[in-house]
Amino acid sequence: MAEAALWGGVAASSLLLGAVIAYLFRPRANVTAIVMAVGSGLLLGSVAYELVEEALETQSLAWVALLLLVGAGVFALGDWLIDRRGGSGRKDSSGKQKEGSPLAIVLGSILDGIPESFVLGLTVLQGGVSVGLLFAIGLSNLPEGMSSSSGLDAAGWRRRKVVWMWLAVIAVSALSASLGYLLLDPDSARTGALVQAFAAGALLAMVADTMLPEAYAQEGVLTGLYVAVGFAGAVGLNAL
Repeated sequence: MAEAALWGGVAASSLLLGAVIAYLFRPRANVTAIVMAVGSGLLLGSVAYELVEEALETQSLAWVALLLLVGAGVFALGDWLIDRRGGSGRKDSSGKQKEGSPLAIVLGSILDGIPESFVLGLTVLQGGVSVGLLFAIGLSNLPEGMSSSSGLDAAGWRRRKVVWMWLAVIAVSALSASLGYLLLDPDSARTGALVQAFAAGALLAMVADTMLPEAYAQEGVLTGLYVAVGFAGAVGLNAL
């Protein structure tokens, strides 16, 4: 469990690295969007090849599809509630966070990190952390940290407050990875498959709801190309 928590924290730490990059180098919004799109593709590839494919080895298509939809629905509901309470602009780089609720922004950032960290914990229990998934999560978190931190800075948030927010997200991500490790029953591949399918659905909803819209807002039709590049990278990592 400690190993799962460690890797969950490591993957989420790129959020803080993104904040440092945003404050020191002020990258252009389109650069952040490109990295976000590529990271989205990597995560989509990880869902397809490391979660859904493995779940189908021990569970029927109907059960995997059902739990995938349930996972997506649970995340979408949480995201909707947070958006209604002022967290919808949490990844915007222009400062829209000024109009939102600080608590909702923090909770939204935490919610975004839960599915991916949970899945990472599952891979640790299955014999070792998935390098491909770890890379995908780290790369997808980097532009999130860059974009959100830039927007929060423009909205007047003190940088110390932003750093504390990311540290809280890293801590919750480590906890989520530990839960992913604990909830996968090592004596029942069927139970594990259902957990994988649920987590895959939540991860898909997170990518579609919070990452792709921000990327598309900057890169438009080129977003699909960058996502495909990331997906191809995930396929390559899975083949190693």
